[in-house]
Amino acid sequence: MTRVERGASRRQARRAAMVLLYQSQLTGRDMDELIGRYEADTRTPLPGYARSLIQDVTRTIVELDETIGAHAKGWTIDRISPVEHSAMRIAIAELDGDEVPAAVAIAEAVALVKRYASPEAATFVNGVLGAVARARGVGR
Repeated sequence: MTRVERGASRRQARRAAMVLLYQSQLTGRDMDELIGRYEADTRTPLPGYARSLIQDVTRTIVELDETIGAHAKGWTIDRISPVEHSAMRIAIAELDGDEVPAAVAIAEAVALVKRYASPEAATFVNGVLGAVARARGVGR
């Protein structure tokens, strides 16, 4: 993943990545089309960190979903909302990297889910991501 360029925080980049991944999952539209629409609507280029997250997620989506499924006790992947799903995919991709501390990746995913879903969904995401981090030996 790339360092943050001027003008875009990682938080903003994560939000953009989550929204685009959500839209892709929900509509089945091509990511390049969605990114083009994002850039036209916002009149700014997609932050490089968001682009990097999207590439990491799409490249490893099968493995990410297997990881989520293995740690979402009592839930199947198809029952997890696209918002929660997208936020967890991003967080796990960050956990697999070496730039973002596990606590930050998890906290950012939880914050996104609180903003776009619900506090209950955020609790679920926190539990799944905490289990993933423990299983991988990262974080606390």
